Amino acid sequence: MADIITRLKDIYDRYNALSEKLSDSAVIADAQEWGRLAKEQSELAEPAQKYAEYAETERAMIQAAEAEKSETDGDMRRLFDEEVQSCREKLAALREEIKIILLPKDRNDERDCIMEIRAGAGGEEAALFAYELYRMYINYCERHRLKLEEVDKSETELGGIKEVVLNISGKGAYRLLKFESGVHRVQRVPETESQGRIHTSTATVAVLPEAEDVDVEIRDEDIRVDVYRSSGAGGQKVNKTETAIRITHFPTGIVVTCQDERSQLKNKDKAFKVLRSRLYDYYNSRNQSEQDARRKSLVGRGDRSERIRTYNFPQGRVTDHRIGLSLYSLDTFIMGDIDEMIQALAVAERENMLAGSEE
Repeated sequence: MADIITRLKDIYDRYNALSEKLSDSAVIADAQEWGRLAKEQSELAEPAQKYAEYAETERAMIQAAEAEKSETDGDMRRLFDEEVQSCREKLAALREEIKIILLPKDRNDERDCIMEIRAGAGGEEAALFAYELYRMYINYCERHRLKLEEVDKSETELGGIKEVVLNISGKGAYRLLKFESGVHRVQRVPETESQGRIHTSTATVAVLPEAEDVDVEIRDEDIRVDVYRSSGAGGQKVNKTETAIRITHFPTGIVVTCQDERSQLKNKDKAFKVLRSRLYDYYNSRNQSEQDARRKSLVGRGDRSERIRTYNFPQGRVTDHRIGLSLYSLDTFIMGDIDEMIQALAVAERENMLAGSEE
């Protein structure tokens, strides 16, 4: 634990050094440098504050212990002893908080994200389930004041969704939704089932952190941009002009389409945003095998082929298989009330990271 406190002291010293730099007239005159240093200081604020609290409590404990030794009055000695014990308990609690604060942060947590929902096995029932997931996430985003924009959507004639790509922006968008990647399974009696048999269908969800221009280089010679007419469910034309965009990235084979906007330029901007995020995810998954292994050891987020959750309608139950949590509130869950599950997944990841750091 001494190493952790030493590390925290270094952070505290760096935080104070940054405070001095930010008040320097030369730094204030350089807006870009001031912004960079201010961002770094902001990231260090919580651990610096926690160190100050820890150091102050430790000083109070030492002073109380010394006063207890020199005190001859029995009642006063008991009071000082109680203060020492109180400080010890507070220090123990602070050490646990410090462990959590110093856990590695996911650098993508505060980014916007791209969410892709696709119907899986189960035909039309899978497409209808994909639509319900789509509606669930819309409601969840509204609860958390996240902005949601459609990039591309392919519907079925019965109101289901073959595929939908969403751009979700707002504070902590990726952090709030990153555990949703994987295969979602539904068990229920479809409306078209005359004999009342329970069917199992699936839909896949992928959540990608939105990449910035500096994260991924897209060379002109590596892509082809095609323009075509937008179409709706059943092949009906929804736009008579060529505004839809298809971008093909030759090195990876990734293809992105966007036909949500009536403006070709807006569709192109959205398509490039999705392409950057898919490439960012593609190269990260190839080059960061250690991180991938760590993710699998936590709650399995990131693997789109992994079955993560079952929605059992006859029992009104939703179960997340990564942490073994079942909630019997499927009716409200499917309408976007998924905070309890997401919070449980975040706690499970944190506990696994803590266990790993103590090995």
